[in-house]
Amino acid sequence: MTKAAGKIIVALDVPTKREALELVEKLSGQLSFFKIGLQLYTAEGPEVVRAVLSTGCKVWLDLKLYDIPNTVAKAVESAGSHGVQMLTVHLSGGSEMIRAATAARTNKMLLLGVTVLTSSTDETLREIGIQGKIEEQVLRLAKLGVEAGIDGVVASPHEIKTLRREFGDKIKIAVPGIRPEWSASGDQKRITTPREAVDAGADYLVIGRPITGHQEPCEAVARILDEMS
Repeated sequence: MTKAAGKIIVALDVPTKREALELVEKLSGQLSFFKIGLQLYTAEGPEVVRAVLSTGCKVWLDLKLYDIPNTVAKAVESAGSHGVQMLTVHLSGGSEMIRAATAARTNKMLLLGVTVLTSSTDETLREIGIQGKIEEQVLRLAKLGVEAGIDGVVASPHEIKTLRREFGDKIKIAVPGIRPEWSASGDQKRITTPREAVDAGADYLVIGRPITGHQEPCEAVARILDEMS
């Protein structure tokens, strides 16, 4: 597997375990990391996590945990028991919640903090009472997470350079909102191409619909890898 391929995480945003495993089977010759989010996990539960892991691929369980500290800590422990390689909490939960999560994680699991969703705009922040620009909020939450022991952050492509300037290589940066040059943007607002994200310093590129919604997912992956190189 190429270095570029190792940066791609495919979002399994499908409604059933059967569809998810079909995608994993198709793509596992090219890629090895898959994201299970709220849609699939709510439909199929921990069994789909175990099923994907049993193929030898890695799993990012993207649940964006946000609750009281004790509840989040217990959820982190549960995720660790499944053997997932990556898990997300929402940094808006505050330092006490984040510290509870980092204390509960296993050594083999990366804990990433979600900053501001890629579907959000400055107006979205104003609606919930947050003044200032998105970049300011992303950096504020990232600092909170790093101080509380987080392993990395999830942020849009537009904030990668700011985060790298602030933290260097101390944290991993996972980036959704990746859209190849030939793909529609969908409901993502703050997007960029795979090559631009890598050049800016992203560690992982989270790509869903451009691959999973393509008539030939393997062809889509090949085109993305070509674009990255």
